[in-house]
Amino acid sequence: MTITPFRIDVPDADVADLARRLATTRWPDDLGEGAWGSGVPLRVLRDVVAHWRDRFDWRAAERRLNALPQFTVEIDGQTVHFLHVRGVDRESPPLVITHGWPGSFVEMCGIIPLLTDPARHGLAGHRSFDVVVPSLPGFGFSPAPSKPGTNSRAVATLWHRLMTALGHSRYFAQGGDIGSGVGTWLARLYPEAVRALHLNFVSDSFQPSLTEADRPLSAAETEWLEARARWAEREGGYSHIQATRPQTLAYALTDSPVGLAGWLLEKFFAWSDGGDELTQRFDLDELLTNVSVYWFSGNVASTLRIYQENAREPLRFASGERIVPPLAYARFPKEIVSPPREWVERVFDVVRWSEMPAGGHFAALEQPRSLALDLHEAFASM
Repeated sequence: MTITPFRIDVPDADVADLARRLATTRWPDDLGEGAWGSGVPLRVLRDVVAHWRDRFDWRAAERRLNALPQFTVEIDGQTVHFLHVRGVDRESPPLVITHGWPGSFVEMCGIIPLLTDPARHGLAGHRSFDVVVPSLPGFGFSPAPSKPGTNSRAVATLWHRLMTALGHSRYFAQGGDIGSGVGTWLARLYPEAVRALHLNFVSDSFQPSLTEADRPLSAAETEWLEARARWAEREGGYSHIQATRPQTLAYALTDSPVGLAGWLLEKFFAWSDGGDELTQRFDLDELLTNVSVYWFSGNVASTLRIYQENAREPLRFASGERIVPPLAYARFPKEIVSPPREWVERVFDVVRWSEMPAGGHFAALEQPRSLALDLHEAFASM
């Protein structure tokens, strides 16, 4: 496998085309009186689009991203884009971090320095990591898969081969959202390689065995399963669409940058610990950098399709099956659906369970320092 340096260089024509599309948006009406109950309020998205069109500087964002060492590699016919930032300490242990949807590698830019040079960023006493952040196939600058079957299990195999190509026979893994499923598959398929796993989310498809031979559900587990079902009924429409009809949705999101922004940014608002305004927790330019990466890549269909691929091969476990590498779990209070510890322990060897003081689904963006500190403390003894 040949590893090739990579730089983002979006053509001027593509930047001009985005500006034209933003300037000629056709807006719907809105009877929601500015509330989020029916989706992104018209007043909010108008303001976002005005900022995107008139004040957001893609070239400045591009320079910031290009300051990080980026590469591509072809693995089994799939080109993978990844960041590889080396730690300052000699023989820094390798750590692969997997993002999710509606995020991208952009989510991890703020946490990387806290992991690769902790002392310089106020986390003295902790060892640095060599951090690898791959872009999921079809996300960002990893081209879309050319054939069906690229689910979280397949991605885990790609990541293991990538880490091996980088010279790492043993490594740590971290993930949230889709990255949680990828990390779990890594630990399940390659227990000899994964030293330990850190998650800040448990994959929706994670299903331990619940046969008569297994321990009955606890009261907390029963209550959580009911709460998860209520959440899916109230908030899970996006997931059902992406898992059943991703292609139909892709036409709209591929053609309309405003439609794409609305679809993605609604989740950053709804799943964060940010209060009543989108920008209470997030920097708008940071969010628009992420949306712009989705737009310029042209890979929107594949970012939706992985939901369908994962629905076809969920994380199901047989009675008595265990994940061998130890798990550290960071439970952020505004996470969308966070199970009780005993549910996770049905499959994992949970060696650390951290109740985080603040934050939601996008931990690396919302609370990079607390997530980085939990990672350092979790892996320090390993």
